[in-house]
Amino acid sequence: MPVQIVRPDSKGRVTLGALAAGVSSYTIEESKDGTLILHPHVEIPAKEAWIFKNRKALGSVKKGLEQSARGEVKELGSFAAYADE
Repeated sequence: MPVQIVRPDSKGRVTLGALAAGVSSYTIEESKDGTLILHPHVEIPAKEAWIFKNRKALGSVKKGLEQSARGEVKELGSFAAYADE
């Protein structure tokens, strides 16, 4: 990606525009020479955070996604009968 120049406004704010797409916040790392490094973060709903704390479940999900990407899938039929549960 080409280098882009941004200028802070009178309050010291910098607009990232499209560079910040999909990012909800940043942590900032400042080096001794004044260089700033932005580390992007995305937030997830609390009810979904459990999977990142459960290594076994997360590993299982990752494995399933890898298998799906390789086309290793099986048709199991419809789950419509369970829609009300």
